Amino acid sequence: MIKHILSFILFLRIISNDVWAQTSETIQTDRPDQTECPFIVPTHYIQIENGFLIENLSEHTTNYAYPSTLWKYGLNERVELRLITELVSLKNDTVVTSGLNPITLGFKVSICQEKGIIPYTSFIGHMTTSNVGTAAFKTPSPAPSFRFTMQHTVSDKISLSYNLGCKWDGETAETTYLYTLATGFSLTEKLGMYIELYGFTPQHSKAEHRFDGGFTYLITNHLMVDLSGGLGITKNAPKNYLSLGLSYRFKPQIKNI
Repeated sequence: MIKHILSFILFLRIISNDVWAQTSETIQTDRPDQTECPFIVPTHYIQIENGFLIENLSEHTTNYAYPSTLWKYGLNERVELRLITELVSLKNDTVVTSGLNPITLGFKVSICQEKGIIPYTSFIGHMTTSNVGTAAFKTPSPAPSFRFTMQHTVSDKISLSYNLGCKWDGETAETTYLYTLATGFSLTEKLGMYIELYGFTPQHSKAEHRFDGGFTYLITNHLMVDLSGGLGITKNAPKNYLSLGLSYRFKPQIKNI
């Protein structure tokens, strides 16, 4: 798998100068942290964010994503359309269930730019379908979610980002509140890192809290790789995870026939 990923990165690097030299803006992604960024994909660009994941949910259960992909399209300067597809395997002792999680559709809309103490703020809304996926992962009802994503520029090397929102699982009517808090650091012009605290508070259950961190490396303005990992803080949180990511964007070339 690593060999194929590296070959794909090399291919993207070779063609990037010709296909993607249409904007000098650096790619902004919603991964590898759990904090979604407020930035909107440039108008008419397609951005694809892939994550390969191994997550130990407990001593007996492991979750694999290969990959989880967030597809984005910049509709205009303030709105992007979003699609999430996840090819997963859930291993419980010796029993393995594999397939496609229900597909998620959504959007992100920019609310306001950063000004003084007011953060750069956007709103993200998603709806996970109940039956567009593998039968084993279907839910009785669609599962909506939303969050406000905010970011402050602390300095030219440090940023502070946080999200607040709610989600539902499609199984019950119980609301789960979510929060994230991440600090990002620019180590060099291409290398970045982050540390993050995040968690979920179900309406009728105990809250769970988690911690993670990771690195990003900008290969070009349109191509980035990342590596991240995390740990559960509370007993009811997943034990740990490790993730490798590849994100890139391009503007489709439409030629008249």
